[in-house]
Amino acid sequence: MSILGNLKRKKNAGPTDREGTIGKDLDFSASEAYKRLRTNLLFSFSGDESCHVIGITSSLRGEGKSTTSMNLAYTLAEAGKRVLLIDADMRLPQAHAILKIHQTPGLSNVLIGENNGANLIQPSGIQQNLHIITAGDISPNPTELLGSRRLVGMLDSLKPRYDYIVIDLPPVGAVADALIVSKLTSGMVIVVRQNYVEKAVLENTITQLRYHKANILGFVENYAEGEGGYYQKRYYKRDGYYYYRKEDKKDGKENKESEA
Repeated sequence: MSILGNLKRKKNAGPTDREGTIGKDLDFSASEAYKRLRTNLLFSFSGDESCHVIGITSSLRGEGKSTTSMNLAYTLAEAGKRVLLIDADMRLPQAHAILKIHQTPGLSNVLIGENNGANLIQPSGIQQNLHIITAGDISPNPTELLGSRRLVGMLDSLKPRYDYIVIDLPPVGAVADALIVSKLTSGMVIVVRQNYVEKAVLENTITQLRYHKANILGFVENYAEGEGGYYQKRYYKRDGYYYYRKEDKKDGKENKESEA
């Protein structure tokens, strides 16, 4: 099942107007888009009561994957799910700065054996059901750390405590980190920034994830152009993937969703 999200930005808004906008600070259209993303995600795992590990990645930096990770985690927690967000982008971590919490101890400190897990999990400060593990100290070898058995053991110990674990991963086009971690996830979501990433680059991202046998849950289109709070999408299938196209608002009425 493909998970499709369409996150609008206001007309004439600059590319960074949404940077760091999370939780209750989201405008109506973005909040509703995340709720729809959450609904599709819940349906994709319906009937399975185990903890689901979801990796969030993109093709390039600047596509909004970190903000998407935090808002997806927030929306899941808002629905009463026990959620843990892990900032696994140990080169350019974002979560601690956006949430204004301590960067250390974090993931890197555990993976190098410097911390046994004490004080590792922090409250997010934005939703009581949402906790976070920050990236920790900047590491010179994050790819090797993410491929270690310590990460496997850490996830196994955390799964009984949560319904969802959301992992913010570096872009596939930059480093191999997301490909390595993808095998430990229930599925991967790819964030795609409109009018930013070239088609060939996105196709390469999909190819690499498929080569590593990742379960690609679907795509989130970020920074999508739109007027005000209106958003609409239609689904159609091509080459085994679900895409969507935006339809203009006609006579003040929204077109109904359809699946071709």
